[in-house]
Amino acid sequence: MKIGFDGKRATNNLTGLGNYSRSLIAQLAEFFPQNQYFVYSQKVKEHPQIRHFLNARGIRSRLPDQPGLFWRTSGIKKQLIKENIDLFHGLSHEVPLGIQNSGIPSIVTIHDLIFLKFPHYFGRIDRFIYRLKAKYSCKHADKIIAISECTKRDIIEFFHTDPNKIEVIYQSCDDSFKSPASEETKQGVRIKNHLPSRYILNVGTVETRKNLLTLIKALPQVHPDYQLVVVGKRTPYADLVYQEIERLGLKDRVLFLQNVPFDELPSIYQMADAFVYPSLYEGFGIPIIEALYSGIPVIAATGSCLEEAGGEDSLYVSPLDHTALASGINTVLNTPALAEKMKIKGLEYVQKFNTKVITQDLMNVYNQVLSTHQK
Repeated sequence: MKIGFDGKRATNNLTGLGNYSRSLIAQLAEFFPQNQYFVYSQKVKEHPQIRHFLNARGIRSRLPDQPGLFWRTSGIKKQLIKENIDLFHGLSHEVPLGIQNSGIPSIVTIHDLIFLKFPHYFGRIDRFIYRLKAKYSCKHADKIIAISECTKRDIIEFFHTDPNKIEVIYQSCDDSFKSPASEETKQGVRIKNHLPSRYILNVGTVETRKNLLTLIKALPQVHPDYQLVVVGKRTPYADLVYQEIERLGLKDRVLFLQNVPFDELPSIYQMADAFVYPSLYEGFGIPIIEALYSGIPVIAATGSCLEEAGGEDSLYVSPLDHTALASGINTVLNTPALAEKMKIKGLEYVQKFNTKVITQDLMNVYNQVLSTHQK
C-alpha cells in the first residue's frame, strides 16, 4: 500500500502536532514495513530530529512539483494521483479540497475543536478558517480519527457528524519516555538545567488554556520543600503568570525552562515528584501519558479528556480551584503509599496507549477504508 500524508507539521513543527505526525508515520513504517509512506510538504525545516525522521526506512519526502500558495489545499492532488497513492491521511484537521473526487480515499485526524469550545482564545479570521477546514474535512473524508472520546463528542455536537464515521484512536508518546534514564544521564540533565532536588513538574506552552496561573496560586499552600519546574514556550499570557509570582513572593520557588532538547525531557519527568496539569481543555493530553510512562503521579484538571489520558488512579480537581489543587498535590507529596500506588497503577493503565496497539488500530482503519472504497 502507498500511503500519503499531509506532512506540514511532521516536517516543520518540533512539538505537539509535529511530534504526533512523526511518531505516527515512523511507527507505521516500523511495524508495517511492507507499505510505502509518502510525506508531502511545501518545505522541510532543517533540524536533526526532522532529518532523522525523513531518513527512516520506508519514509519518502515529497516537495511540490509545482509550488504555489494553494498547493497544500488543492494542488497536492495531482501529485497524489501521479504517484498512485492508495490512501491519503490528513494528520491535522485538513484534507485537500476535492479529494473525494480524486479516486483516492482519505482519512482526517481531528485533535480537538478548541477554537469552537473556547472561541475567545482565537482571532476571528483564524476561527473562521479553522472551522471551515475542519467541517469540510469531516464531511468529505471517508473516515475521521478522533484522538479521544471527548473529541469525538465535540465533532458530533458541532458538525452533526454520523458517529459511525468516527473512530477513536488514542495517541502514545515517544518511546524515549518508556525506559528509565541512567542515573548518570539524569544527573547530567539536573546539573545542566539547574533543577532542584525536589520538584513538581508542569510541561506545556505557557498560554491561557494551559491554566498555569491556577497552579501558581496553589503553590504557596504546597509543601515548601518542593519547587515548581515549568517546561514550555512562553506567550504573552506568561506576563500574568510572572506578575502573580511576584505578588506572591514565589520567585525562588519557580524555575522556567525553554527550548529544552527533546532527549532531556524524559530525565526531567523521571526526576519529578509529581506532574501537575491543570489545563482548562485538551483534545487528549500527551504530557500526562509521558508522565505516567515516566513513573510519576499525575494531578490534572476535570472538564475535558484528561481523565481519559490519566486513568482512574490519577487525581483530578476543578481547573480553577487553586485550593483544591494545592490539597491534591499535598496529598500526593505527603502520602508515600498513595504516590507509589499511583505510579504502579498509572504505569499499568498507560499500556493501553502502547505504540504497537495504537498502530495496529490505525492500520485496521486504513484497510477498512481501502476495502470499502474498492467495492
